Amino acid sequence: MPPSWQPARLLIIAGSDSGGGAGIQADIKTASAFGVYAATAITAVTVQNTMGVTAVHPIPADVVAGQISAVLDDIGADAIKIGMLANADICRSVTAAIADVSVPIVLDPVMVATSGDTLLEDDAISLITGQLAPRAEVITPNLPEFDLLCGLDAPTDDARIAAAKDYVKRTGAAVALKGGHGTDVRLRNVLITPGGLHMSEYSRIKSRHTHGTGCTFSSAIAALLARGEALPEAIQRAGDFVHQAIVNAPG
Repeated sequence: MPPSWQPARLLIIAGSDSGGGAGIQADIKTASAFGVYAATAITAVTVQNTMGVTAVHPIPADVVAGQISAVLDDIGADAIKIGMLANADICRSVTAAIADVSVPIVLDPVMVATSGDTLLEDDAISLITGQLAPRAEVITPNLPEFDLLCGLDAPTDDARIAAAKDYVKRTGAAVALKGGHGTDVRLRNVLITPGGLHMSEYSRIKSRHTHGTGCTFSSAIAALLARGEALPEAIQRAGDFVHQAIVNAPG
């Protein structure tokens, strides 16, 4: 937690969304909404708009690491949010660059865009669990991403919870399962920690304004952790923030 005279600092490691609704652009807007200073390390430049992703251009891994070092050596960070990583080289580079960091890390395993476009190469998926998750305080996958991480095929809710408990034991990272891709009448976000389960429920809103909600959720959690909030409270407030954003979005 930063001293009272200094705003909390959030280092965001993620890809750029040219449409501005997701990725590093959404992360910066969210951090600002919570009064947190955002610094960035861009991992990839995407060519996208509200209709989809037409190209992904990863940044060289050493350049990603250089951005991280430049921020940490000067500005510092009270929390780190990791989003899109694009490929295995960037995963390894980010893991090495944050090896000595002791602040809370929120890992959003961005694999597939809402439009269905692939944002993480297959050879990088195992590195999320093997290298980055053990460094994180919490990971924030949506349901398809979690199923991919754990190799689940058409799982039930109970199977996902069991897999999440096992994931927490294996990695030490809490798991915040985002319920936006679920089919129940009520949307459920479930936080699985070594101490138990915490569930948040929301009315499910039929809306076309959902692009970037996963990025916003994870960066809100990271911003709140940077300000010194406990994880369960940060998860709840982040979920409330995203829900209200969808409710208040223009038609």
